[in-house]
Amino acid sequence: MGSCKLAAVVATLIAASGVAVGAATVTPSGEVGSLLAPLGDPAWADAPLPAQTLPATRFESIVVDGLPGWRLVVQGSYGNRVHEVRGEAATARRLSWRWGLDRGIDGADLASKPADDAAVKVCVLFDMPDDRVPFVERQMLRVARAVSGQSLPAATLCYAWAPLAREGVVIANAYTRRMRWKVLRGTAPTGPEGWHEESRDLHADFLEAFGDETAQVPPILAVLVGADADNTGGEGQARIVGLALRP
Repeated sequence: MGSCKLAAVVATLIAASGVAVGAATVTPSGEVGSLLAPLGDPAWADAPLPAQTLPATRFESIVVDGLPGWRLVVQGSYGNRVHEVRGEAATARRLSWRWGLDRGIDGADLASKPADDAAVKVCVLFDMPDDRVPFVERQMLRVARAVSGQSLPAATLCYAWAPLAREGVVIANAYTRRMRWKVLRGTAPTGPEGWHEESRDLHADFLEAFGDETAQVPPILAVLVGADADNTGGEGQARIVGLALRP
């Protein structure tokens, strides 16, 4: 494998996973019963691409009905914020939040490498045992970990708002099957006042996405919120508040 190809594979895995080594962990507060710190708390650490030269997605603080959150603004940019979890949070089952899409990214298509962008995504990183990963993908993952020096997860499930996709469908990431999309909203933007509430059973969704590889739901490593338009070079804007992780 040439050095350029290897670098692309490493960057893809890190970008898909959004892992940030050494992200802070604090005592959760905010949403009643949540095992996550509120959006905007220092426990949420930036997770850029390695040596990122692209502009960073903007995370603007907002508060809606007393719930802290972000307005995510993408302009040919890339950005994630990630919250590591430990202890009881690692086996939590419910993830809930509210989000709205003000402007979708023109031409974004999660099934296409040239258009693999999302105006907003919520991802859960799982500590799946490597022996459950197919052989070829396992070797690529090991190489990526060695080169990057990062503990990249073997399974990442991302919830997306994707206007070109069918709601409810599960899609493998166009670059790596170690990340899979669950499309929750395939509708047009809600506009600046519109909101949708989500409440997900992480165990059921993980098995739907990765049940071809394992029948066991592994512990959670981290939760991520992000938005990117680095492939299309487009623009988008979305909002998210009240992200909560519960048993």
